[in-house]
Amino acid sequence: MALARPKLGDLIEIFRFGYEHWAIYVGDGYVVHLAPPSEIAVAGASSVLSALTNKAIVKKELLSVVAGGDEYQVNNKHDDKYPPLPSNKIVRRAEEMVGRVLHYSLTRDNCEHFVNELRYGVSRSDQVTDAVTTAGVTIGVLGVLAVAGIMGTMLSRSKQEEE
Repeated sequence: MALARPKLGDLIEIFRFGYEHWAIYVGDGYVVHLAPPSEIAVAGASSVLSALTNKAIVKKELLSVVAGGDEYQVNNKHDDKYPPLPSNKIVRRAEEMVGRVLHYSLTRDNCEHFVNELRYGVSRSDQVTDAVTTAGVTIGVLGVLAVAGIMGTMLSRSKQEEE
């Protein structure tokens, strides 16, 4: 994956095993990110452990440390939908948050919500939206299959009773 050189205020998507961790680039190789106590680079279980806590700390660390051995990319994916704040304001807001302990929730207040709020002033997580949509579709498909199975069983019984 060719890496674009991050610019101030860029969103950085880090590909962990099974999920993406998000940070915001603040210059000189550093990012600010919302890190649950379990969030350590290259920790496969961190996403599972994150669900067990409701607190996280805002950290400023080198991107190379946060990413560890994981791949990452600049991903300002909502620039076409929401106008980004000026980069100096994004960086200032991010820097002001460093060291704060914030509420953490996988579904309402995760690292993706955090960086989108800093860049766009809009708290959102596509990972959560996508997971809810996938779960809804899966439940819908399973429901249809269950109904079809029940109807098939009923028709089969009805046929057997006729014979």
